[in-house]
Amino acid sequence: MTAQRKSLDEVYGTVDTTKHKSAWRRLLAFLGPAYLISVGYMDPGNWATDIAGGSQFGYTLIWVLVLSNLMALLLQSLSARLGLASGLDLAQASRAHYPKGVNFILWILAEIAIAACDLAEVIGMAIGLQLLFGLSLLTGVVITVFDTFLLLILQQFGIRKMEAFIIGLVCVIGMAFVAELWFVKPSIGGIFLGLKPIIPNDAALYITIGIIGATVMPHNLYLHSALVQTRRIGRSPKNIWEAIKFNVIDSFIALNLALFVNAAILILAAAAFYNHGLHQVTSINEAHNLLGDTLGSKLAPTLFAIALIAAGQSSTLTGTLSGQIVMEGYLNLRMQPWLRRLITRLVAIIPAVLTLLYFGEAKMEKLLILSQVILSLQLGFAVIPLIHFVSNKKLMGEFVATKWLIIPAWISAAIIVGLNGKLVYATIEEWINASANPIVIWITVVPITIAIFILLFWITVRPLIGKAFIRKNSRPHEIAAELTISVKENYNRIAVCVDFSSIDEEALSRAIQQGGKQATYLLIHITETAGARVMNSETGDFETEFDEKGLKKYAEKLESSGYKTETSLGFGNPKITIPEIVNNANIDLLVIGAHGHRFLKDLILGTTVEKVRHRVKVPVLIVRK
Repeated sequence: MTAQRKSLDEVYGTVDTTKHKSAWRRLLAFLGPAYLISVGYMDPGNWATDIAGGSQFGYTLIWVLVLSNLMALLLQSLSARLGLASGLDLAQASRAHYPKGVNFILWILAEIAIAACDLAEVIGMAIGLQLLFGLSLLTGVVITVFDTFLLLILQQFGIRKMEAFIIGLVCVIGMAFVAELWFVKPSIGGIFLGLKPIIPNDAALYITIGIIGATVMPHNLYLHSALVQTRRIGRSPKNIWEAIKFNVIDSFIALNLALFVNAAILILAAAAFYNHGLHQVTSINEAHNLLGDTLGSKLAPTLFAIALIAAGQSSTLTGTLSGQIVMEGYLNLRMQPWLRRLITRLVAIIPAVLTLLYFGEAKMEKLLILSQVILSLQLGFAVIPLIHFVSNKKLMGEFVATKWLIIPAWISAAIIVGLNGKLVYATIEEWINASANPIVIWITVVPITIAIFILLFWITVRPLIGKAFIRKNSRPHEIAAELTISVKENYNRIAVCVDFSSIDEEALSRAIQQGGKQATYLLIHITETAGARVMNSETGDFETEFDEKGLKKYAEKLESSGYKTETSLGFGNPKITIPEIVNNANIDLLVIGAHGHRFLKDLILGTTVEKVRHRVKVPVLIVRK
């Protein structure tokens, strides 16, 4: 069994909370993960339901936002508890407890949900760029490809800098809506009356479903259970309880900021549209275009567009992290972050571009709604396993959630899944009624939906059947007791990659430490000129001649000190040529130097070490100066 990596292992435990003595400083060290979560509650996918609710029913549905926020706070707190107490994120816990086949399906569904979420961010960003700069939606969609690398840049500076960037975007959104509310001057009395639970009619019920259904994003539950593990905490019960408490505070502050943004959108729509008799404003574009006319301010629609862009950008960053967590957790497979990001973004951009090319900009709002329906289908597959895990005594130990948390959690899950199920049913019914050929939907969409709900039922019921819930191999690593230590003699044949730079001295010294004077050292250098790539050993350019002399000089130096050497000059791509030489030379150990390239150099020049170590069949010692 392959050892399972830590969640987001490049930033795992990088924020030390143990060095602070005062409770206030420790709290500040814990603050951050929930802000990355909160942006998922104010992404462009939520704006349409908030606008529709405010324009059609005024302040009446504010209570729905408050109820949604309470459910989100409960579920996100449980997600943080899972990560802190078990050391597993939600995807890893699922991998450890469910059968492989079920996990594969859960992974596919999670990836579809993340792509759907990213689709909403792409559309939101494109609409924001169009509103602010007058660009076409197609141009805006294409531009969103270039934010693919923003997360990679931020990751170079550590998780705290990334959190600070996201908090900055959240502040931009918040300040924009503070200004909007100043312009619109809503009724304070009307806002308080909106806290009274009431659903005026069926249309209000439908919007209520949309608001609650769009509240808890499935990727946020995966993300939160991993992000809390970026904090280094003591493993005593006291330390873990303190971490759970501080993360609840973090969630409370961050999610209430998200509540403010969503409530501000609804209140803005109520005061600007409902109070002026504009009861059918349901799209982001309509809201933006009418704001200037109804409020008499050119700044209001500009701030609206800026907030939309900030919401889309912040949400897309957290969606990328969620994708990494889901892939690593379910499959124990890690992909290069830039490639993972690019694939996710392309999966989102392709349907957006095709919709624009074949149906025009008018259909983009419908595509946005479709993305929310897809998210609705996935939601139960994150919420229900989470509740099962945090109520599992064997997994959580003394940190198992009490019935006072589990009962409200199950009620929340029932409400969310039930309302989302109704939304999905209503959407499919609408598709069938509007389709010229409904049989296609009956033989494709309907069976898939039924199969998904059968799987959801299985996941809900199966864990309740005692031991059937736990897989035999539920550990993330092999059993320590089975470890067998064997002492081997020094390596006999050691290959050392040299490139005639300052790292060579360190690489050769480390190689000699491993083999002493009994080993034979194969010195490898790859000539990478254009001629070498085309003509291989037949090239006779200056660099090839220089490289041959360099290898000979290194070999003579080692041999004069009593070491046995061989040399091998390769040609072309080192990522391919080095493994070929090593695998054909009966080598026991490969020593290769790493120059510590960061981001742009890796992106442009490639990462030779990473490629080589996966292609050779022997241990690799990576040396850094």
